[in-house]
Amino acid sequence: MTVLVIGGTGFIGRRVVPLLVARGQGVVCMDINPGTADYGPLGDKVKVVKGDVTQFDDVMSATLESRATRVLNLSYQIGSDWPPHFATKLNVVGMDNCFEAARLCAVEHTVFASSLAVNGQQSHYGERPVTEADFRHGDYQYAVHKIFNEWQAKDYTDKFGMTITAVRPANVTGYDKVRGSVDHVNCITQPARGMSISFPFRDAMRCPIHVDDIAEVFVRVVLTDKPKHAVYNSGGTSISLGTLADLVREFLPTADIRFGKDAGGRDISGNHLIDNSRLVGEFGVQYAPFRQRVLQIINEVRQDEGKPPIADR
Repeated sequence: MTVLVIGGTGFIGRRVVPLLVARGQGVVCMDINPGTADYGPLGDKVKVVKGDVTQFDDVMSATLESRATRVLNLSYQIGSDWPPHFATKLNVVGMDNCFEAARLCAVEHTVFASSLAVNGQQSHYGERPVTEADFRHGDYQYAVHKIFNEWQAKDYTDKFGMTITAVRPANVTGYDKVRGSVDHVNCITQPARGMSISFPFRDAMRCPIHVDDIAEVFVRVVLTDKPKHAVYNSGGTSISLGTLADLVREFLPTADIRFGKDAGGRDISGNHLIDNSRLVGEFGVQYAPFRQRVLQIINEVRQDEGKPPIADR
């Protein structure tokens, strides 16, 4: 089997590709920046090609030439401050290019990254976990694009009998994340670098999931022939930035993490209570304890800076 990973040298993609190879899959990785990951150690199991997801010819060529039976699209632009034309071209047209190429090439299963952003603020749902069946309240650029991606996937599925699956990652975290929702990342990485960091609200809520965990999710889903559902929530760990700061201080007691106010952030926080029982029940995923991931991120930063690792306490 060959899996075409679009956006395969990016933040999540460079974790996904080795996992696919470890499971015996051949991988073709298409990315507009092919040099941002080194797959040399994986040998001939990985082929990297340069391509732009916004250009249908690039996507079609990669899909056709790879003879992929699976396509995983991880190419998108996080955030909502982008010029509308640019954002729409990448997040909407780019996604449709993947769906259409998969249709024309008779790809057996296409998987793409949606987002918890489709749900909007947690206040729409009260203090309960959000399921995949809940109404999607996302009302900003990135959220609406992801809502349309999910609708477009259903349209292709209904009209052509395709198998297309959306995974909604929560707040993906890792030491090298620099785009999108990054306050929960900076709360760990900046103190690990010996730098101070400040946030408006101690009680602002997030739902982080480590990049290694979401990579495993994508691999399990894309290698499944016929998932039972069209959409899966990744879930994660619901945590306030204040509690996260306390976790960081367990390992870095002198960490300078400041907050403008203790309260006022929870009421305006995005979706952070998430029901992922659908994913867990079908695919058996189990996430490492988030405290363990916090220490991992701290030590990855320290390794980059030539410092010795911190032992668990």
